[in-house]
Amino acid sequence: MKYLPTIGIECHVQLCTKTKLFSEVDNDAKDKEPNSCVSPVCYALPGMLPRLNGEAIKMAILAGRAMNCEINAHSRFDRKHYFYPDSPKGYQITQFYEPIIGEGFVELPSGTKVRIEHAHLEGDAGKLTHFDTYSLVDLNRVDTPLIEIVSMPDIHSAKDAHDYCKELWRLMCYAEVTNGDLYNGNMRFDVNISIAAEGAKELGTRAEVKNLNSFRSVERAVEYEIKRQSKLLDAGKKVVQETRGWNDAKGETTGQRSKEEAKDYRYMPEPDLPPINLSAEFIDEESAKLPLMPKDYREAFGGVIAEDILEILLDYPSLMQKLKEIDNKYVKSVSNLFASVLLAEEKSAEYLNDLPSAADLNELSSMNEKKELSSTATKEVFLRLFDPQMKGRGAKNIAKELGLIQENDLGALEKIVDTVLAKPETAKAQEDFKAGQEKVLGFLVGQVMKESHGKANPSAVQDILRKKLS
Repeated sequence: MKYLPTIGIECHVQLCTKTKLFSEVDNDAKDKEPNSCVSPVCYALPGMLPRLNGEAIKMAILAGRAMNCEINAHSRFDRKHYFYPDSPKGYQITQFYEPIIGEGFVELPSGTKVRIEHAHLEGDAGKLTHFDTYSLVDLNRVDTPLIEIVSMPDIHSAKDAHDYCKELWRLMCYAEVTNGDLYNGNMRFDVNISIAAEGAKELGTRAEVKNLNSFRSVERAVEYEIKRQSKLLDAGKKVVQETRGWNDAKGETTGQRSKEEAKDYRYMPEPDLPPINLSAEFIDEESAKLPLMPKDYREAFGGVIAEDILEILLDYPSLMQKLKEIDNKYVKSVSNLFASVLLAEEKSAEYLNDLPSAADLNELSSMNEKKELSSTATKEVFLRLFDPQMKGRGAKNIAKELGLIQENDLGALEKIVDTVLAKPETAKAQEDFKAGQEKVLGFLVGQVMKESHGKANPSAVQDILRKKLS
């Protein structure tokens, strides 16, 4: 029997505010000692009251606008009760009944639209590190501000699940509401997968795969679950509604616990935080701060940059921002340098933090276009623009210092060619070329390049050789 998969995804996005959601504590716990970025509020000591971080509200508005969502003028917090060693309160402060972000959609590069049901603000839990016979609790992550983005079940393939998560990551990074470090859990994906026979009126029983932190893992987990659930149904068995974990090394999911429903959490209004009431003017003012999104860059460069190159570069907001500063006639050449040269470098992540000026990149592209630099020399000068010792010297000055500027003076080139043709060691190659052996032209061009110390324009040299040997 053929089955249709239906996939919904919940994404937790850590907001990059300076302090936590409910207390004035450092929100950047990366590389910090365990339990060092905490407060009495994080520990849930008696009498401690949460205080809402206003910057998180502003970031939630930007995140919502990035997803084409409505922003709700009125929202409030609730308590989600559950007991776990990394949650001292015994509940999570979240938004269940009235979230700040309403309906919207995310458009994939293919044009497919995935609807957003809502997104809500909440404080994160802590972290457990498990060992053979014990576990350790780190509360640094407690009350890290999150927005949880809930999609509608509009995804029907592992590929679209991958593309949705990647596009969502791009949107959050371009909106500058998260650091976007997947390895360190800045964004985590919970994927709900069910299958049903084609034409069935009801969806199948879903399994939820928790805490995926890469797009490839999302795709592989969906593929595995579709196969696993199909085998169960083919064998006449039932799919159990449960939470499952993903083992990336084995490429399989494993059952963890039965799936909780909303009733299991005993939601109730949060009594220690007042409702959030936003004016239309405030929402408009914050919405206007949204930077250019991937869709804007696709529209700007779609007819200039090859689609495969553009999709690679869209993973790097700083590169796209720099391309907006480049002269239109050089955008294609600069984008190719970014994709083929810069991103291939071991230090590319470091280089992305300090890109060359638009003036230097324009000058470099102009020199290449005028054939003042060969393609190899262009790449060399391009990389030198990232060298701190070369900063501010300009592409042309760097090329001169390195002796890379090509000789384009036809008179001067003709003299060099005459010198090479007068050499006895080139006589046989000249005769072979006249006899119709085209391949020897490369040897002669190489001899001219050697004689010119690599400065001759190979294209011009080839033209002169053909003319003299015809």
